[in-house]
Amino acid sequence: MPRRPGGREDARDRARIATTAARLILEHGISDWSLAKRKAAHQLMLDARAALPGDDEIEDALAAHQSLFGGAHQTETLARMRGEALRWMRELAAWSPRLTGGVAAGWAGDHNEIRIELVADDAKNVELALINRGVAYRVAPPAARGEAELAIDTAAGCVRLVLLTPAVARQRPRVRGRARPSLDAEALEALLGR
Repeated sequence: MPRRPGGREDARDRARIATTAARLILEHGISDWSLAKRKAAHQLMLDARAALPGDDEIEDALAAHQSLFGGAHQTETLARMRGEALRWMRELAAWSPRLTGGVAAGWAGDHNEIRIELVADDAKNVELALINRGVAYRVAPPAARGEAELAIDTAAGCVRLVLLTPAVARQRPRVRGRARPSLDAEALEALLGR
């Protein structure tokens, strides 16, 4: 008897794929979540047409993985990354910085980047500010939405500056009805107890 899409088996497979993908993302530094999902399905020997979990399910699995296996090392790594993020957010305060991604959500590990969104009418203004401060950076390949991205290598990891226009910043994406984690400098200071 063939499986019905959306049945209990599909839900169980999606959860297994999410758990395995989270492990791959954290342990091997896979930043392409679609690739991690496909690799996880392959490792679990599931049909190539298996229903894959959504990014919100991956984020939940990442948080669950870190709560089980992260321990003191993950806590220290997260604090170090958040401290570095706060330093850059203060430095770039003119562009309304917001910490996003795994560092904001609390599941980041050694291989994750520190993602900071900046609102700028012209990305060149941010680049000029970095140049004037003597900061070495590289232009990173743009994300799916096409916004400019700059990467800065630091002792705490890569800081990725995602440069959004004001119109794009007002339309922050939601995943299945919930907003993606995002912290301003004040909220981050409170988390760090500063």
